[in-house]
Amino acid sequence: MHLSDRFLALAQQHLSLLITDGVADRLALYLTERNGENTPSLTLVAQAPQDAALPASIAQDPNMRSSAPERRWYPLRHGSLLLGVLRSEQHADDGQPVAPAPRLQTCAETLACILGLELEQERLNGQLNGQRQQLSVMVHQLRNPLTALRTYAQLLLRRLGPDDQQRPLVENLIREQVQLDRYVSSLDQIGREDLRLEPENSTPLLLPPVPSNAPDLTIADLLSPLVERAAATAALQGRSWQEPKQWPNWTHRQRPAADAVTAEIVANLLDNAFRYSPNGCDLGLHLHDHGVCVWDAGPPIPADERKRIFLKGVRGSTSRERAGSGLGLALAQSLAQQRGGQLELLHSPAELDPCLPTQGNAFLLSLPPTEQETAALN
Repeated sequence: MHLSDRFLALAQQHLSLLITDGVADRLALYLTERNGENTPSLTLVAQAPQDAALPASIAQDPNMRSSAPERRWYPLRHGSLLLGVLRSEQHADDGQPVAPAPRLQTCAETLACILGLELEQERLNGQLNGQRQQLSVMVHQLRNPLTALRTYAQLLLRRLGPDDQQRPLVENLIREQVQLDRYVSSLDQIGREDLRLEPENSTPLLLPPVPSNAPDLTIADLLSPLVERAAATAALQGRSWQEPKQWPNWTHRQRPAADAVTAEIVANLLDNAFRYSPNGCDLGLHLHDHGVCVWDAGPPIPADERKRIFLKGVRGSTSRERAGSGLGLALAQSLAQQRGGQLELLHSPAELDPCLPTQGNAFLLSLPPTEQETAALN
């Protein structure tokens, strides 16, 4: 049994205090040691007074072979486990057996509770370390096929002429591989103390935000890969896809909330739209001055579910038969709020723009105003 320095110091402090208060003349704390299939032994880990010469194990103490009226035992139990015992000796002038002491019983129960928590922490840490090792192996194994896919795509790209109609498809494959590689690199950092996805706030994202020294990216730079991916998915599924006809000209420096986090939120919304809207249902991405909207023309989400679908693990009644975890919308809303924005479900896409369908679902990501916009309103 591994004992932390914190537990040993706490145990010694408790025993010394009880001796000082005259609760007992001598106290000794023994903990159960299990070595393989051998019979468990009780090993001394703390005693008071500390200069008392006690053997390291109860089995080595000759005084334990005979009963003594001044001696009492207080077991340290945690559930069905006997973690150890607290030995107390209190000499009485009349030679009668020492009565149980409530403070000693409380001490034994407290130490058993603390020790049980430490054992549980040790067990959980062991599980966590095992999971980290498995994750490291998985990340290592993922890199090989990803590298091979990139190599094959680059070789294929060389065979295509600059005007070949298939060239954009291959270029998109390479772009998506780069995105996957970023996810894998972020997975490799999980559990490391130097992992910092945000300078001040922690975020559940795997991908880090746009670094401060990055080029002055526009919203089109951030979302165009997602739009191209959505267009390809819609074409494959035989859907009608509507992408933005015009892009706002603001950049992520002008509107700091419009960074990789925004792209991750939109990616979650698009994934939900493709996954849960009926086959053949129209969908699209709509932009306005202060945010982004992902909409579909499928059956509206029932009114009594419109708020609950943003809770973790909750899925709408129309999507329960499809695969999914129910985390996408909860994650998207949490990230939006961390950025000072808001994610809401409109009554219909047409509520945002009359050109959009009058029936369906529209998830609107509103970004916080810039300092200049706030000043203009005031």
